[in-house]
Amino acid sequence: MRLSPKHVGIYTVLLAAGCGTGWFGHHFFRQTFSQHLSDQQEVKAIAKPQAVTTSLQSVVETTRQFATPAAILEQNNPNFIAEAVEQVGAAVVRIDAARSVAEDIPEAFQHPLFKRFFGDKEPTAPFYEHLEKGTGSGFIISSDGSLITNAHVVEGADIVTVTLRDSRTFEGEVLGSDPITDIAVIKIEATDLPIVSLGSTEKLSPGQWAIAIGNPLGLDNTVTAGIISAIGRTSSQVGVPDKRVRFIQTDAAINPGNSGGPLINDRGEVIGMNTAIRANAQGLGFAIPIETVKRIADQLFETGEVQHPYLGIQMVNLTPEIREQINRDKDLDLKVTQDEGVIIIRVMEGAPAEKAGLKQGDIINKIDGAIVKNATEVQTQVEASAIGEILEVEVNRNGSKETLDVLPTALPEELQE
Repeated sequence: MRLSPKHVGIYTVLLAAGCGTGWFGHHFFRQTFSQHLSDQQEVKAIAKPQAVTTSLQSVVETTRQFATPAAILEQNNPNFIAEAVEQVGAAVVRIDAARSVAEDIPEAFQHPLFKRFFGDKEPTAPFYEHLEKGTGSGFIISSDGSLITNAHVVEGADIVTVTLRDSRTFEGEVLGSDPITDIAVIKIEATDLPIVSLGSTEKLSPGQWAIAIGNPLGLDNTVTAGIISAIGRTSSQVGVPDKRVRFIQTDAAINPGNSGGPLINDRGEVIGMNTAIRANAQGLGFAIPIETVKRIADQLFETGEVQHPYLGIQMVNLTPEIREQINRDKDLDLKVTQDEGVIIIRVMEGAPAEKAGLKQGDIINKIDGAIVKNATEVQTQVEASAIGEILEVEVNRNGSKETLDVLPTALPEELQE
């Protein structure tokens, strides 16, 4: 029996950059892997936020320095939310993006009877242009005008306008954008700007306070508060499998317009960047961990782009049910005895994995010495690797352990769209 395009698109993982996986699966499997895959939510597994030792300061001018950590607010202070917001609020901005979009002229207006109204100005093609506008949020990380926001806020923008809380307005230049992690960086020409204090998610846990600041629905400088509902949500769980992020979940209200604004803790430190990615997520909001934001922004400020490591394999988490499905599938021609682990079900032609000798049916045990138990953990280790540097992959092949040296390359451009 063959595999269903729907389920393989959802449950296999292309070790590329968190996008494009399902495309190859649609050509590989065509039927089955039905209800047994419903609990496999590790599609396009996203790298777990890692502690980042580098900072944006190494990428920008020495005058651009992060604020010192905010003073710990008194736990019994009834105004701690207001005080936390005051430490950050002035550095939160509104971002208005506009782009020109060409559309077809309605057929009725292309009738010859209308030509006399145009004269010499008759259009040469059946289309017209209009300006699309969108609003989002962002936050300032250097006193001379370096900002961070979501990539989807400025996607395709011809004009970007940044408005500060004190109503000053600046023209912004998008220095780089990474759609895979939904992070973009902007520069405005200004000095002595207020900046945020960056925190950490290392000790973040559900139940802690979470405060969101932004411009939801065009309402500037809106503050909402709640708690951290969960951490480490994969992009598949959140419903955006094309992203390479493990999200912070919060019940602080996050709506369109909040995208790109900061999520802060009760000390006024930025722990994440809000993103309104689920229009139907009533009572749920999501934020990109600040470590991921810093790591990606680091590269964008330096080179204007981000390169994601790519191996070129598809894999699925093993369960007793999945093992039985694989063993019954004549097209796969595999005999699997394990009930757990991560099995490679396809190796892309010409990909680094194929060149290194990885094969269909290999069960991945370790990546660079780190034990991996599921597809998410495999992707975590791949994301943490460096392009052009050897990545050791230990597999179980027909009962024998083998270690192969894989040389990751950059994610092909066609898989980033």
